[in-house]
Amino acid sequence: MALQSQMQTRQSSSTPTMSRYGTHGDWSGKGSLYIQAYYRRASANTLILKHRDALRDWKLVVKKAPNDATAKLRMAECEKIIKRDAFLKAIEVEDAPSVAEGLDIENMILESGYDGAKLGDKMTLEFIEDMMERFKNGKKIAKKYAYQIIIAVMEISKKEPTMIEYDVEEGHEVTVCGDTHGQFFDLMNIFKLAGKPSEKHSFLFNGDFVDRGSWSTEIALLLYAYKWLYPDKFFLNRGNHETDDMNRMYGFEGECRAKYTERIFKLFSESFSLLPLATLIGKKYFVLHGGLFSDDKITLDDVRKLDRFKQRQPGQSGLMMEMLWTDPQTAPGRGPSKRGVGLQFGPDITKRFCENNGLEAIIRSHEVRMEGYEVEHDGRCITVFSAPNYCDSTSNKGAFIKIGPDYKLRYTQFDAVPHPNIKPMAYASNGMQGLM
Repeated sequence: MALQSQMQTRQSSSTPTMSRYGTHGDWSGKGSLYIQAYYRRASANTLILKHRDALRDWKLVVKKAPNDATAKLRMAECEKIIKRDAFLKAIEVEDAPSVAEGLDIENMILESGYDGAKLGDKMTLEFIEDMMERFKNGKKIAKKYAYQIIIAVMEISKKEPTMIEYDVEEGHEVTVCGDTHGQFFDLMNIFKLAGKPSEKHSFLFNGDFVDRGSWSTEIALLLYAYKWLYPDKFFLNRGNHETDDMNRMYGFEGECRAKYTERIFKLFSESFSLLPLATLIGKKYFVLHGGLFSDDKITLDDVRKLDRFKQRQPGQSGLMMEMLWTDPQTAPGRGPSKRGVGLQFGPDITKRFCENNGLEAIIRSHEVRMEGYEVEHDGRCITVFSAPNYCDSTSNKGAFIKIGPDYKLRYTQFDAVPHPNIKPMAYASNGMQGLM
């Protein structure tokens, strides 16, 4: 989800001020605005995972305000993250074997007390229905089955192109969903309103299935189970939150460890790096998580040729990063991103890209929209966001788009539904919980 939209829609809670976080209460007088500026910048850099930049500012804040307990906590958290990232980089092995190697799933014993449906060599609708009921009731599936599901989807994803190309047949339809961000009970509502996946009802989930919401494992496993059941009808685009650094900060890694195992997270991480980056629907709609590119010469052929397997994580530049991170702007041309990662593109950029590639529009997600969706850039840029009342605080609607063989876009808006009393970011890094 967009830091920009998050800060715009929840400014009172996501833009820290000294009066909110300071513990000693002395932020008036000369120099207070100077310190507040560093505090805000440190918070912003923490949110976009620029931890070294954030640490420099936290140190300045602590030096000027040594009694601020929250600033000290943020500084310590940044230092831990920087050390952890350095350690992970040091032990990183190029062409490392798959995490799945050595898993003897066939002889793995189910947990005692597991009372759910059994899974054989193939996914079944009966298993998925039972899984949904278990998740609604706060239960888990057996670890053996979680491993099975992820590995099956990895094998499917390896064979898929970087850009899926899908035409809607007569009598069929596809439902396009934006960010769901671990809001499992809202996903259940989507299936209630839109209808569940089937051979004639395809789905495309446009990234950011996980993080922030506290049922991310439930969503990821359910979407993967449907992918296994309907490999040619159920589609998953990668989002910027299907990446290691975001998962470590915004909750998915912690949730995997708490509910399953660290190895489950590592398998998910490996599987995320295999997911396609875009879907072309009917040669008319280019669907990707973020948006368009820094170079007008980029075409759909460049996306087709992109070898997503060479680079597991998107990094800070390049085609993959732009596909996962960029945002539209109202002004013509291109501008710097308000997130600190990627860029912004104007209506003229969208118009040229669509005309050069014979498209009617691009469909993207990545940002909260208060009405659940927004049509911009003279109808050529559509944003769809499917996590209503995002993080239990934004009061936005969710939306999805249905597309039939006539290729007309039909929008459905919906409100958030009740969920158990577990707060968003329940499994996130401690430092991030206080910033959200």
